[in-house]
Amino acid sequence: MAVPSRDDIDEAADRIGGLVRRTPVVELDGITLKLEMLQHAGSFKPRGAFNTVLAEPAPPARLVAASGGNHGLAVAHVGATLGIPTDIFVPEISAPVKVQAIRDRGATVHQGGADYAAALAASESLAAEDGVLAVHAYDAPLTLAGQGTVARELSEQAPDLDVVVVAVGGGGLVGGIAAWYAGTGTRVVAVEPELCPALHDALAVGHPVRSPVGGIAADALGASQVGLLGFAAAWAATSVLVSDDGIAAARRTLWRELRLVVEPAGATAYAAVETGAVDLRDQRVGVIVCGANTDPSDLASLDSGPPRGAP
Repeated sequence: MAVPSRDDIDEAADRIGGLVRRTPVVELDGITLKLEMLQHAGSFKPRGAFNTVLAEPAPPARLVAASGGNHGLAVAHVGATLGIPTDIFVPEISAPVKVQAIRDRGATVHQGGADYAAALAASESLAAEDGVLAVHAYDAPLTLAGQGTVARELSEQAPDLDVVVVAVGGGGLVGGIAAWYAGTGTRVVAVEPELCPALHDALAVGHPVRSPVGGIAADALGASQVGLLGFAAAWAATSVLVSDDGIAAARRTLWRELRLVVEPAGATAYAAVETGAVDLRDQRVGVIVCGANTDPSDLASLDSGPPRGAP
């Protein structure tokens, strides 16, 4: 497997054009936010899923995917859009709102196991059947190329960024973004929860290793090991960790200041900016707000917490 090139990402953009949204950008305190949470199915994931399926020489008979939730929802959306039956395997930690949304799109849900790795293992038997296409959540070239179209769009919407800040789970999004910006003057900052440090741990030792999975963003960022391609693409990225408290505060800020409804994973990249986990002074900064699949019943609680800047 090879890290996708800019040409691969251009091809992906052509392939999925008309099937994904060109998501907008908005400014907050001088930071450019790329609102990928407004994508179909509530996250960036349909980009890679559509690219994978449409690259096949003939339509598959069935799609299968393992997911913490967002990728499964994206593949279910792709299956429904293209008229392909879909099976999604999710672990017990998947958010109920995501599991129900997968079912609502007509996919068959198989739920069990402690984490994404268990769901992936459970999916392998069905994925091996004739005519079935397994759509990997992050560790596949077509997935990375599809996710890289986020950066391609951002580079058109905000062409002079010094830094792009992105949350990391298995490495598909950060890998695609790093592949697009490779060799340019734009630096990539990879942000993970302290309790899901797969890329951070891999960069520390020079290769992917198994890492713990936990915390409020585990259903979306809870890969126990970063993908080989994501690691290869993002090896030069600046890696930082943020606390669950920092993620929760960032989610509150995005709701209060912009009325953006985001899940914890969607607020993780902005948490690195808000907490000062990385020094971004005097730099033009873009942040990927990557997911919105959350239960909106807690929005009132986001208004009731301490205001920005309060001790």
